[in-house]
Amino acid sequence: MRKIIVDCDPGHDDAFALMLAWGNPTVDLIGVTTVAGNQSISKVTRNALSVAGVCGITGVPFARGLHRPLVRPPGTAASVHGDSGLDGPVLPEPALELDGRHAVDLIIDLVMTHPPGSVTLVPTGPLSNIATAAVKEPAIVSRVHEVVLMGGAIRGGNRTPVAEFNIAVDPEAASIVFQQPWKVTMVGLDVTHTALATPEVCARIEELGTVPSRFFGEVLRFFTQAYLNDQGFAAPPVHDPCAVAYVIDPSLLTVRAAPVDVELHGRLTTGMTVVDMRGEAPPGCTTHVATGIDVARFWDLVLDALRRIG
Repeated sequence: MRKIIVDCDPGHDDAFALMLAWGNPTVDLIGVTTVAGNQSISKVTRNALSVAGVCGITGVPFARGLHRPLVRPPGTAASVHGDSGLDGPVLPEPALELDGRHAVDLIIDLVMTHPPGSVTLVPTGPLSNIATAAVKEPAIVSRVHEVVLMGGAIRGGNRTPVAEFNIAVDPEAASIVFQQPWKVTMVGLDVTHTALATPEVCARIEELGTVPSRFFGEVLRFFTQAYLNDQGFAAPPVHDPCAVAYVIDPSLLTVRAAPVDVELHGRLTTGMTVVDMRGEAPPGCTTHVATGIDVARFWDLVLDALRRIG
């Protein structure tokens, strides 16, 4: 079983990522950390604990992380995720207590106390916590098996015409993460914009008839309308669980090595992930990008996890 830490900012699609990480039997969720992104750190942390209650997550430490990007002022996605960061469903009162450690310290402790190469980091929000952990304790870089992040894009953006939200909110952190000599796999908008929660998918979720499936059905009802209003999608893309799905079954995604850097100074392009797709990657390239996903198998994986937690 691959041990994973999910670093998230719930967020409707982060909720699905947490559910998938807990509900799939082939990965071991050893920690959850939160970071300011879709909403403020207090709101996304509460949301993470509420989702844990819905999914029955126990025995996993949850820790609160950075309340703002490394350099820039905070940015949120209230137009998509609402004032709470997870508008739509009724959020149960959290039952889990937060770990006493800061998220950055929890990440470091978990990586350093597990065998080298056994922990995969799965960030689904801005990369502030991950970058800070790598800078604070550089020894984790050689011990992490892989960083599989939801963020960026080979072409196009959603926060700006060229920048994806998670990268655009904290581009300095993203630059640090991509420049470390660990393996990084970027699961970006080129892939996640095809993983759509269509009416057929929503119906399959509702048909499960469990408390968790009703909760996630309500998540998708709000998310569908918000994405239609904000970005014109008839069915919303469910970004974050695509990164978790890749950890579970790498054959679900088509991935290739390619150099990736983050634009930090462009007047119109700050936060853009600059991906060099010209020919083959140079020897020793540690960055990889996803270019495709088997959507049908992805949703089968999500539905199986939702069925298991129900």
